[in-house]
Amino acid sequence: MNQSLINLIPGPVSVPEEVLRAAHHDFGSPDLDENFLELYNQTEKRLQTILGTRNPVIIQTGEGMLGLWGALKSCLKPGDRVVAVCTGVFGYGIADMAEMIGAEVRRLALPYDQTFAASDELEKLVAEFKPLMITAVHCETPSGTLNPLGEIARIKKEHAVPLLCVDTVASAGGCPVEADRNLVDLCLNGSQKCLSAPPNMTFVGISETAWEIIDRVNYVGYDAFKPFRKAQAEFYFPNTMYWHGMAALNAAAGLILDEGLEKVYQRHTAAMEYCIERCHNMGLELYAAPDAIKAPTVTALKVPEQYGWKHLQQACRMSGLAIAGSYGKLAGKVMRIGHMGTQANLSLLERGLDILEKVLRP
Repeated sequence: MNQSLINLIPGPVSVPEEVLRAAHHDFGSPDLDENFLELYNQTEKRLQTILGTRNPVIIQTGEGMLGLWGALKSCLKPGDRVVAVCTGVFGYGIADMAEMIGAEVRRLALPYDQTFAASDELEKLVAEFKPLMITAVHCETPSGTLNPLGEIARIKKEHAVPLLCVDTVASAGGCPVEADRNLVDLCLNGSQKCLSAPPNMTFVGISETAWEIIDRVNYVGYDAFKPFRKAQAEFYFPNTMYWHGMAALNAAAGLILDEGLEKVYQRHTAAMEYCIERCHNMGLELYAAPDAIKAPTVTALKVPEQYGWKHLQQACRMSGLAIAGSYGKLAGKVMRIGHMGTQANLSLLERGLDILEKVLRP
């Protein structure tokens, strides 16, 4: 990115100097040097704290989608049943991915501007369909919404659904995930959003129930989870790990924990509230419905009718601000401001939103 631009894109976010420095070393071989194993183990412990889990957290080389594909392929066989809670681009996308690998999928289909609430419909769907897995997205970044997980966890428990698979890529490190409390068996994450590391690592919290199913499915492709079950104990990873990326991720997680999780969450909430208030004063309309839960990490706004998105984006960039559009059916209709990780910063937001206001009111 042009270094003169204020980056308010909802990921990859601006990487702090401490994280960049951590990666800029001439490391040895992660296959042979036990210093790498020590780093992996320390990074896992830090990520467990951020996710709110005692489950093992595996760390793979690759962007967050690697972990999502790995979770589905490691746990599902053709014909397995999945109930997908769909409230946006990624929720519907996970359902499509599960179908691509042969799963039988039923969707709890909600509008893109809504969030999940207590639902007799989901309970009925789960009771009748008896899925192996429920999928959900915690933070739907294209919509700027946050799905509560507690009610989904209750339904999972009461109906003895083996697996709850949740994408927390855009929430972990920005708001509480509480994976264990919410009975999340597969907690999917990437390095480039709230953690503010480069987009080259994925990490997944995996419950014992999930490990048992992973062993049974026995998928062993590049994105497979199974080889990681004994990788630390045997110091034998399935491929050459990315030491530089691990060092950056470790440093990023350390910065969050040094600040303190509660302070981090408060910082994100304050950023969200400031962003929403400023945008309201500019006459911009939130995309999320009034009764939907707004994400503390990203604000989605309707593109003003008098502007086309491409024109508005270009005008912002020429003025020194980078913001994002959206995806799928929201492309060209929704613009997004990312206030996650390093960008959950009131001073940065003030400068960025000042530019947006000048662009809208020349």
